[in-house]
Amino acid sequence: MNDRSTTLEALRREARRIQPNERYDMLIDRIGDASIVLLGEATHGTREFYRTRAAITRRLIVEKGFDAIAVEADWPDALQVSRYIRDSRASPHGSETANAAHEALRDFQRFPQWMWRNTEIVELVTWLHERNRRLDDAASRTGFFGLDLYSLRSSMDAVIRYLSETDPEAASRARARYACFDHLAEDPQSYGYAATFGLRKDCEDEVVRQLVELSSDAAHRALDGASGGHDELFYAQQNARVARDAEAYYRSMFRGRDESWNLRDTHMVETLDALQQHLGDRKGRQARIVVWAHNSHLGDARATEMGDHGQINLGQLVRERHAPGTSFALGFTTHEGSVTAASEWDAPAERKAVRPSHPDSVERLFHDTGLGDFLLPMRGRRELSDLMHVHRLERAIGVLYLPESERLSHYFHADLASQFDAVIHFDRTEALRPLDKSPHWTHEEAPETYPTGI
Repeated sequence: MNDRSTTLEALRREARRIQPNERYDMLIDRIGDASIVLLGEATHGTREFYRTRAAITRRLIVEKGFDAIAVEADWPDALQVSRYIRDSRASPHGSETANAAHEALRDFQRFPQWMWRNTEIVELVTWLHERNRRLDDAASRTGFFGLDLYSLRSSMDAVIRYLSETDPEAASRARARYACFDHLAEDPQSYGYAATFGLRKDCEDEVVRQLVELSSDAAHRALDGASGGHDELFYAQQNARVARDAEAYYRSMFRGRDESWNLRDTHMVETLDALQQHLGDRKGRQARIVVWAHNSHLGDARATEMGDHGQINLGQLVRERHAPGTSFALGFTTHEGSVTAASEWDAPAERKAVRPSHPDSVERLFHDTGLGDFLLPMRGRRELSDLMHVHRLERAIGVLYLPESERLSHYFHADLASQFDAVIHFDRTEALRPLDKSPHWTHEEAPETYPTGI
């Protein structure tokens, strides 16, 4: 039997078919006592990925006491959702419930809006609000937080609003420091270009000084702040960290992709660690967090060709910073179907046909098992891991999908068994449904013949 046939037979033995109304008992058992659970996605626009992550997340919250969901989104936008779902006031009824969830998601206006403004997130946000409302202890309510760093202007504004209520003099100093950006805070890429190429002074010193000042007398502010509390202080400090790291990120964009990627993922893991520390201090125990982000952020970069070129990512850094067994990484794959994506940056969302996977890809290997949809545990499965420790093509569709150049645009080589502890494969998937549909999305594109993938 050749290597491919041997691998297919092993996959058929080890994989567990996903049944209707699947509860993922095997997966929950394998997660065990992990306090950080990383749930990936092979695209930013697949309904099954979002729906399955939500189902797993609900079980982690209810059965294992997970404290927060941390997502690949901006801190201020996600914080608006967190404030809503942790609100203990009487819940709206009927259509008002969906309207309230829609309103909680209103701040997600930056491209790509559909990543968080979609029907699956509305359903999850509604569930989180209803569950939290039934809990008397505010500290036991689940939160929803963003890990990303794109929100330069809104994070600076949030810092000033907080200080305006707690320390007007400090607010004046913050305004003066952040004024360094002038009008370019609204267009941070232009700021990054101008600062990188010497067309203007950079604002690095100002954002660093602001973070240092906001952190220096933390205990005093937390206890005496007018809008107060340790939570509000932490939220403001995190916005100041976003401003510092966003400033560096937008300058790094013009010095090479690897540098900006590494800065972004380092910011995400530092935000995750700070959030876990903050929540743990409140609860008096190790906080438990489930993370939603793309496979490319959560699958260990050391097992990919990007890692060979010097990139690091959130999944790698979590494994490096936390003890073995305290984290668990789950990847997702798909063979074909449809996806919500754009054709260029800032373009409308489209519902696009996803080509059948490349013949040399891990997705095609999974398709050829004939199992359909399945869960594949890999951690601790010696025979399977040995067979899967091969660098195969793996597909990654982000906010853009370019089928005409799919091999170059969307595939990379990776060792899946080293990237993830387990993977869920959906053989055919559907496009995520945006709340803000455009005429481009409602048009179902005709399937394209799959030639070489180039």
